[in-house]
Amino acid sequence: KLYFYKPKIGGTFMFYRRKFYVVTNDFVEEFNQHFNETNLPNQLSHGSRLIGRWLTPFEEGTTEIFAIWEYDDYECYVEIENKIKADMKHVNKVKEWYDKHGGREHVYSKYILQVKNEKLTQC
Repeated sequence: KLYFYKPKIGGTFMFYRRKFYVVTNDFVEEFNQHFNETNLPNQLSHGSRLIGRWLTPFEEGTTEIFAIWEYDDYECYVEIENKIKADMKHVNKVKEWYDKHGGREHVYSKYILQVKNEKLTQC
């Protein structure tokens, strides 16, 4: 379990999430390019704040990639995620990326082996 605490002015708490992937090593470069060119600009344009993104060897032939994102509060996170899902230009760009690599199901069976979206618990 990850713990993170950062009070916001006024006594409420910031919301943090950890997005985690396990990716095959032969797909890391393609995955990072997709993040940098598609996902990161879209997240930032809707108000997400990237705290950091890290890569580390996982099991044989795979890499763990995770990012920590910051939001003013949980409601802000939900609002931003809803805007991203409603952004049809972005949704279509992501679909095209999956299609380029054999479709979403294929990508998740061959290249992206695990995905988790976790709330970081406050202490």
